[in-house]
Amino acid sequence: MSTNQAPATPVSHAPARRCADIKPFQVMAILAEAQALQAQGQDIIHLEVGEPDFPTPQPMIDAAITAMNAGKTGYTPALGLPQLRQKLADYYFDRFGVRISPKRIVLAPGASGALLLLTAARLNPGQQILLADPGYPCNRHFARVFEGRGQLLPCNAAQKFQLTAADVRQHWSADTKVALVASPANPTGTVLSLDELSALATAVREQQGELWVDEIYQGLNYTSAPQTVLSVADDAVVLNSFSKFFGMTGWRLGWAVVPEAWVPDLDTLAQNLFLAPPTPAQYAALAAFEPETMAILEQRRAELAERRDYLMQALPPLGFAVPVAPDGAFYIYADASRFTSDSLSFCSQVLREIGVAITPGVDFGEHEAGSHVRFAFTTRLERLQEAVARLAAWLNNRADGTR
Repeated sequence: MSTNQAPATPVSHAPARRCADIKPFQVMAILAEAQALQAQGQDIIHLEVGEPDFPTPQPMIDAAITAMNAGKTGYTPALGLPQLRQKLADYYFDRFGVRISPKRIVLAPGASGALLLLTAARLNPGQQILLADPGYPCNRHFARVFEGRGQLLPCNAAQKFQLTAADVRQHWSADTKVALVASPANPTGTVLSLDELSALATAVREQQGELWVDEIYQGLNYTSAPQTVLSVADDAVVLNSFSKFFGMTGWRLGWAVVPEAWVPDLDTLAQNLFLAPPTPAQYAALAAFEPETMAILEQRRAELAERRDYLMQALPPLGFAVPVAPDGAFYIYADASRFTSDSLSFCSQVLREIGVAITPGVDFGEHEAGSHVRFAFTTRLERLQEAVARLAAWLNNRADGTR
């Protein structure tokens, strides 16, 4: 070997820069710690993760098993089974009176998969998505993966923690491409009325932008009938999922409703990124809209409403203020400023000392995040009552200076 040969360039083991900009989802760390404590024998009450304690309805499980036994285990088309896309189109007409072509419905591995496709297809490097703060954290991270940016706008209780048409007009910039809202929302459970959605759609059109509406908690409404933005804005994009109302969290199946002109690009991206959504999940979902299944789901919604009502009357006397009642989803976003300005440490302490797992506000943005926590009413009423009793005793001990 020649002694004059230049030394090899050292191999870099550094991760891609985007990894440093994507924060971990703290609720998953809390869940992991809660599960570790549980494995050690501690009784943990799980109010942290957005996953109710109901299993997938049996008719949907049976439909998947029947399909698998019939050998239906191969790939489907990249955008999903045509018959399921048609079922969804029928659902929009039957439940909401909205006519949409099944060609506009894009199935994906979860609503997250659908959002991944949308950000890949619609967002150029440097472009922005307007988002409410507080809001679901992963939405802004999808933008970062594709070299875009999630622009968080502080939203207060007076505006239901939601973006408004005035926010859109005030904060839209040359780099803004999309306004993304959620109704019902995570972590707050607040719902946008059709009038509010219509006003948002008008404001976004004025900016020649795109309105995307996360409706994954649609169906989990407690004070009014479920609605869809498509009733007032046919050009809006809808994100939805079989995870929440339909009880299919682990099956990983969601969908988007998009302008038909976008579908070829989304099809190409889906082929490259996923090949296809999970096949057994799609056959299970075909049974989601049957009367037997819908009756089960409505019974569960009523049980969630009972849990919500209990926490809404039980938490304020403990000192957790709830400035806006959650009209949907299965969360209560509570002001814990009486107890802490460091919600992450507070939630860790609550978990370790009394075995109640709740989620810190820092998971959902920056605006007043240190003084808020989220309670998920995803476990049975008796366990919620036990959690409240533990919190009451623990908070009293803190107030007495014994802790």
